[in-house]
Amino acid sequence: MKKTLTRGLMNLLPMVLSIWLFWSLFISLDGLGRLLLESLGVKPIFIGAGFTLVAVIIFIAGLLFSVSPIVWLYSWVERQLMKFPLFKSVYGSIRDIAALMNNDNKPKNQQTVLIKQANGSYIVGFIMGDNTPAPLTDALPDGDWVPVLFQLSYQMAGVTSLVKREDLIEVQWSFEEAMRFNLTAGISSSKDIAHN
Repeated sequence: MKKTLTRGLMNLLPMVLSIWLFWSLFISLDGLGRLLLESLGVKPIFIGAGFTLVAVIIFIAGLLFSVSPIVWLYSWVERQLMKFPLFKSVYGSIRDIAALMNNDNKPKNQQTVLIKQANGSYIVGFIMGDNTPAPLTDALPDGDWVPVLFQLSYQMAGVTSLVKREDLIEVQWSFEEAMRFNLTAGISSSKDIAHN
């Protein structure tokens, strides 16, 4: 009985939480869009009209950010606001998280690697880029140093280490699958999702 309940919970919980999360996001954006429509004196004509408006605004913003004067103006405003320490901290963190979700900004050379530990075990890491900042390379001994991210299980945080390229073992494993493996401490994998 307990095993059956656990199996049902483990299979239903991810689906229910995912649907709830996306539904909550839809409701929030739809509410924001309805508020914009009502402030303009327009009555929403169908369910989801607010969400559609927000999606259109985001799309138009994406088009505008491909125009140089708009990008320059936005960068100028951003630089001015960054002069305020509290805003800089909050905005910088949100911008970095948004950049992580943007596939266009991800390095094309992201590579899953293994690094041997002192006790003979191996840890999974990700080469996040080929360029190490000059102040760090100046402080390090000679060698080809690369930034490697070690993701912590069950959280989005990780530890970035500088490792010599010769000490890395490259693994033919996609970034997404390896990240899922790290985030769940090896409990979940793409095979599990495919079979379920």
